[in-house]
Amino acid sequence: MEKTGAHGGKRWLPRLLLLAAMSWLLMVYFHLAVFRTPPVSAPHASLVAVPSDGDDGQRFRLRQQEQLKKIGSASVGALPAVAERRPRGGGDEASCRGRYVYIHDLPPRFNADILGNCHNWYPWHNMCGYLENGGLGEPVDNADGVFADQGWYATDHFGLDIIFHRRMKQYDCLTDDSSRAAAVFVPFYAGFDIVQHLWGVNSTAREKDALSLDLVDWLTRRPEWRAMGGRDHFFLSGRTAYDHQRQTDSDSEWGNKLLPLPAVQNMTVLFVEKLPWTSFDFAIPYPTYFHPGKDAQILEWQRRMRAMKREWLFSFAGGARNDPYSIRHHLIRQCGSSSFCKLVQCRKNERNCLIPSTFMRVFQGTRFCLQPTGDTMTRRSAFDAIMAGCVPVFFHPDSAYTQYRWHLPAAHETYSVLIPEADVRAGNVSIEETLRRIPPDVAERMTETVIGLIPRLVYADPRSRLETLRDAVDVTVGAIIERVNKLREEMGGGGRGAQQS
Repeated sequence: MEKTGAHGGKRWLPRLLLLAAMSWLLMVYFHLAVFRTPPVSAPHASLVAVPSDGDDGQRFRLRQQEQLKKIGSASVGALPAVAERRPRGGGDEASCRGRYVYIHDLPPRFNADILGNCHNWYPWHNMCGYLENGGLGEPVDNADGVFADQGWYATDHFGLDIIFHRRMKQYDCLTDDSSRAAAVFVPFYAGFDIVQHLWGVNSTAREKDALSLDLVDWLTRRPEWRAMGGRDHFFLSGRTAYDHQRQTDSDSEWGNKLLPLPAVQNMTVLFVEKLPWTSFDFAIPYPTYFHPGKDAQILEWQRRMRAMKREWLFSFAGGARNDPYSIRHHLIRQCGSSSFCKLVQCRKNERNCLIPSTFMRVFQGTRFCLQPTGDTMTRRSAFDAIMAGCVPVFFHPDSAYTQYRWHLPAAHETYSVLIPEADVRAGNVSIEETLRRIPPDVAERMTETVIGLIPRLVYADPRSRLETLRDAVDVTVGAIIERVNKLREEMGGGGRGAQQS
């Protein structure tokens, strides 16, 4: 019996191995066929999958493939991996060495007192409600399930002054000893200050500049300033740099003279949009509606966006402009004439476009979202689209590529599409055909990269703290400290915080 059993095992062994191999191959096939298939609905799948024809399409495909080879399987393009996770043991001496930040205790006239005037910032609207919940605003209405039940607020797109300040109070490595600080934060509400004068009936140039001049006088008298002449200081305006670079003393000219001040140019200045010709100011993302309080909320939202069925090839949400030269007229016409584009046209006084779920629902069901210039070179909508996992389509490099270098990949083609606006105006390019030429696998990789960017573009709820993921504030502070360290080296290695670097 023992002998017979031994020979029987030898005869069955090859069959068992064959069956095991076939089962393994079936599992691999099922994984590739089901889980790697682009989530595009049937009516539009054929269009998205049209092969690249012509030289332009072939060049685009080769360019995309080359960029994707460079980043391998990374989901955040050319961004450094260290920027995605908090250092272990955040807050202790070892992890904070070289990362300490000192926050100036400014007199309340530079921040808190400005908030008390929130009902007068705009002549047509009371903004005080947007200051609720640490500057996040009121929770959004999620009756139709577009958002998650937690972490979503009706945030003003120019409300970053208070959000950033509150988040800085939760920074891992704060110190009361300025001699240990790698950088010094100045919690001046520059954006809220200027907005209360932009539409004032009797606002003079002197009034617009008053608090900025007062701040510079206060700072330059402090011992913390003298260590590096302010080069280790940074502050923020939640508005664009264009609101702070008035050139004359005319009362009728827009904005104030904050940026031309020599002391300000010694500091690192943050805006939601920077000036393209200066090197001391930097752009950080517009605040979106998503302000997670926990890592799990971000991870769950990313999972949800990966599972979305992108039924529309492209979409545009926005209004036309009175300027006949505006590219928006062309986008509205091209989108409206395409059966593969979803158009959300925002006309004057149309309340539907004031409801966040209106366009966020569209973004979630779209592969590519058109993002032309707004009143300035970029718009908050580009970041709303990314939150929805929609690949942004830009028409000018200043809309993103020259702006958000700390937060977006240097390999622009891994997360976005650029169609020159001059070609659109001249009628030389079809947006639909351009996007159809993008191979499905490339489009999928772009979508995954966009979804991977979400953590570093959100501003976490300032009333809580993320445990492992780094948000837009963490990324910004890390970049500022790196910049200050380089400036410190150029100055000879002395100054505050040098021993901690």
